[in-house]
Amino acid sequence: MTLKLLIHKAEEGGYWAEIPSLPGCFTQGENLEELKINAKEAVEGWLQAREQQLDENKDAQVIELLL
Repeated sequence: MTLKLLIHKAEEGGYWAEIPSLPGCFTQGENLEELKINAKEAVEGWLQAREQQLDENKDAQVIELLL
C-alpha cells in the first residue's frame, strides 16, 4: 500500500504529518526518519480502528478495488 503524507514543519521543532486519504490520521516526529516510523504506526492504528468499526456494523461490507 502506498499513501501520501502532507508533511509540515512544527513551530516547536520537528515535523507533523497528515494522511489525507485517512481522515483524522495524524502523526509527528523530531526528524523525517522518526516521522516515517510514526506514520506507519499511525496508519496501522487507524486501519485497526476502522476495521473494528466495520465489525460493529453488521450491514457493512468491505471489498477491494484495484486501480
